[in-house]
Amino acid sequence: MEPLLPSGSPALEDLAQKVVSQSAGLGGRLHPVTRDSVVELLRLINSYYSNIIEGHSTHPIDIERAMRQAWAGDPARRDLQLESLAHISSQRSVETRLRHEPDLNIAGQDFIVWLHRIFYEQLPSSLRRVKNEETGETIDVVPGELRRREVIVGRHIGPEAATLPAFLDRFASFYQPAAFHGLAPLMAAIASHHRLMWIHPFLDGNGRVARLYTDACFCRLPLPGYGLWNVSRGLARRRDEYMAALTSADAPRRNDYDGRGSLSNEELVRFCMYFLDVCLDQIGFMRGLLGLDGLLDRIKGYVNMRRAGLIPGPLQDLPPLKPEATYMLQEALLRGQTVRGDLIRASGMAERTGRILLGQLLKEGSLVSDSPKGAIRFGIPTHVAGYLFPDLYPERKLKE
Repeated sequence: MEPLLPSGSPALEDLAQKVVSQSAGLGGRLHPVTRDSVVELLRLINSYYSNIIEGHSTHPIDIERAMRQAWAGDPARRDLQLESLAHISSQRSVETRLRHEPDLNIAGQDFIVWLHRIFYEQLPSSLRRVKNEETGETIDVVPGELRRREVIVGRHIGPEAATLPAFLDRFASFYQPAAFHGLAPLMAAIASHHRLMWIHPFLDGNGRVARLYTDACFCRLPLPGYGLWNVSRGLARRRDEYMAALTSADAPRRNDYDGRGSLSNEELVRFCMYFLDVCLDQIGFMRGLLGLDGLLDRIKGYVNMRRAGLIPGPLQDLPPLKPEATYMLQEALLRGQTVRGDLIRASGMAERTGRILLGQLLKEGSLVSDSPKGAIRFGIPTHVAGYLFPDLYPERKLKE
């Protein structure tokens, strides 16, 4: 699987530098508490787009319902809700482990196997099976178990199962984060995304594990601002390019000018260029959405739509909002976290009517509190997210 890093491309380094600097620029746009609310929303959105890459579609509204234990009646839809929750839970577990184990080698076999195990252990049995298209055999996928069979993925013939430990040892020793400095950690994270897919260590779930692993790499770098954008949305929206780039990077070395490994350096450069371009696209998208002036205006527009009863589709039965809700929501956004009395004062309402409106916003999830009398912070339920962050995910067209 050599080369393990792309070489000979100044343009690639320039692109990597743009990703680092532009991602860092996102971090200061919001109050830290509000930033955490956006990151929490994007975990849900990330699970949606990661499912899309796998050919499964579970709308963010359904994912949020599953987080409240409101399950779809159809068993197949319910299983996809569980798949989304498994992804969100795995993301949180990764972030927790990285905080508690600063010296962990995230390229190590133990960590990669752990990623597969924590995700697959949470899946329903229907999603833990794969079918051999040639023989018709149905095979159970064991959480955290390296494959024991040979695989062919498109034109790529995976390494023999018996050689997986050797390939993973090489992967772990080369890509350990402590070995890189400057822009090299970002380059290594992206190149290793492909090389992990090339190894194809599991019978199923390799793409999911690779994306969770890449999230871990970006968190460990660290890549400031990551979490306010996520690469899975970009990969899903350019899914055909993603699959084509993965396939092209499988290509063998062409000639003496194409690196010194068994695989093509030129194609690895192209894969990394594509991946960095996806990163820049997502950073730019979120930079446009996270500007304070625009956010404040969209809050006002959302409240006005609710006042006029113009919320479409499955959300049209929500009760109207009073115009003073604009001030409450804007205050919570700007201050991050505040006491109830301050929000009521910011609205200009009398105490009693202000508390009624505050209760409505808390019930809907637009404002959030951890206790009945505790401080309040800005919340972003999916029915609001679609208005505050246009095009973050597709709107639901059908009324339920």
